[in-house]
Amino acid sequence: MPLSSPTPPTAMQGSKADWRTPALMLMIMAGAMQLSFAAWWNLMNNFAVHELGFTGREIGIQQTIREIPGFLSFAAIYVLLVMREQTLALISLTLLGVGVAITGYFPSEYGFYATTLLMSLGYHYYETMSQSLSLQWLPKATAAATMGKIISVGAMAQLVAYGVIFLAWKTFDLSFELVFAIAGALTLIVVVFLVVSFPQFREAVPQHKKLILKKRYWLYYALTFMGGARRQIFTVFAGFLMVERFGYHVHEVAALFLVNGVFSMLLAPSIGSLIVRFGERRALTLEYIGLIGIFIAYAFVTNATVAGALYVIDHAFFAIAIAMKTYFQKIADPADIAPTAGVAFTINHIAAVVIPVSFGFIWLISPAAVFLVGAVMACASLGLARLIPRDPAIGHETIWKRANYTPLPAE
Repeated sequence: MPLSSPTPPTAMQGSKADWRTPALMLMIMAGAMQLSFAAWWNLMNNFAVHELGFTGREIGIQQTIREIPGFLSFAAIYVLLVMREQTLALISLTLLGVGVAITGYFPSEYGFYATTLLMSLGYHYYETMSQSLSLQWLPKATAAATMGKIISVGAMAQLVAYGVIFLAWKTFDLSFELVFAIAGALTLIVVVFLVVSFPQFREAVPQHKKLILKKRYWLYYALTFMGGARRQIFTVFAGFLMVERFGYHVHEVAALFLVNGVFSMLLAPSIGSLIVRFGERRALTLEYIGLIGIFIAYAFVTNATVAGALYVIDHAFFAIAIAMKTYFQKIADPADIAPTAGVAFTINHIAAVVIPVSFGFIWLISPAAVFLVGAVMACASLGLARLIPRDPAIGHETIWKRANYTPLPAE
């Protein structure tokens, strides 16, 4: 089917003869993203510390640079004036693959900053489009369960990346340049397959082509902002803790990530189904109570094995973030999904731009303080989660029900 002939998602889902469903495409894209990003993330801290001599200061700067494209995700809505969301998702995956593939060939501080920026541009714009397309293509009644399956497929791709690095890094004396190049190339190969094999799917409802900020979405914005802050504690400082304080080597970090991948692959589909059953408020409450304990434990842990266990448990909670997306799906006007996805990523990355560099300096004084502040953030997130109603819907966005709301028609 030609790319110029968009196909309705519902039509594809209803055809048993055609395996090219929107859900399957979302799963393959998730796998393609993780093939390169997981390898990059596995090697990033060791590459920075052992090849470039980075300290907490340089790591903070590099991670802030990595988050700049996420902060600018709102600009995706303007790119959509000239291309479809599905096309932008595939272009973004291409940028991610290229950025990862060339990372090892620029082994300097500013070279790493530059390749990080390119990789991150692709990663964040892909994530923005993936979230938007998921909320548009997947039925509300089963969206959380399908999102869990998508996470599971991404975790399987992570397992491939982490497993190969774990088994082959010391055995074959691999170099950073070679592993980065292979990982990026694999993502590019999958992108070519997606372009050749899948049609263009139409959005169920035409999306607004302007920025959307609405007062009634305030709780979703607040949860998204705090989610960005929580994510930085894990992605930047918990990972750096493993390498700097406890001396994890490349293959040991790979083993840790391998365990994370197994947990995600096995648990994410069940977590998605549980969110469908028990609701977003209960799911997010469980996540934030767990994070409070984990962040406090990070601050005082002295054993490398215990630290690794905390890292795995911390990562397992990420799948519950599906609840935040399905909460928005239930309260949103259908035409608001694409523009709000970009705005939400920008809100998420306000904290992500500020925290790495500022907390990097705090780290130089007291690593424990970084995680204790993270525990305070988790407490704030818990308070926000309790404001979600049991059955969120348009006009019932918080426990303080707002009545008589009529969605505006799509423009």
